[in-house]
Amino acid sequence: MNRVEAGQAAPTFTLPDQDGNAVSLSELRGKKVLVYFYPKAMTPGCTVQAQCLRDSKNALDKHNVVVLGISPDPVKRLPKFIEKEGLNFTLLSDEDHAVADAFGVWGPKKFMGREFDGIHRISFLIDEQGQIEKVFDKFKTKDHHEVVLDYLAS
Repeated sequence: MNRVEAGQAAPTFTLPDQDGNAVSLSELRGKKVLVYFYPKAMTPGCTVQAQCLRDSKNALDKHNVVVLGISPDPVKRLPKFIEKEGLNFTLLSDEDHAVADAFGVWGPKKFMGREFDGIHRISFLIDEQGQIEKVFDKFKTKDHHEVVLDYLAS
């Protein structure tokens, strides 16, 4: 895993959103973008993380931050997650994990004694010019939004 770091240009990408529409990072120039990688829609940790980001939308809006959640879930799974949790931000499908690879968040993991390749729960704040401003890699799913908002407020 060779992760992108603060100060580097964010890898460009175009992925399908929950409605199958192509979303490109380049379309969001001029705004801050929080790209957060999560392992799987509708699992307990990912649900808590998404709910907290949903509930922080007004605070994030004040900082001109657009949230993009990226997982290897197929497009057809994403609308169910959005509807079930009332999510108010875009989810993107990275089924072949090419974007996760580009950001350096796909790699070996351990869970309950077994090893496998998967998404590491890491977020990137991308500035208005498309540069990585901050990497968030030390947080719990329930306080991810607070870590991001504390950084934005500082």
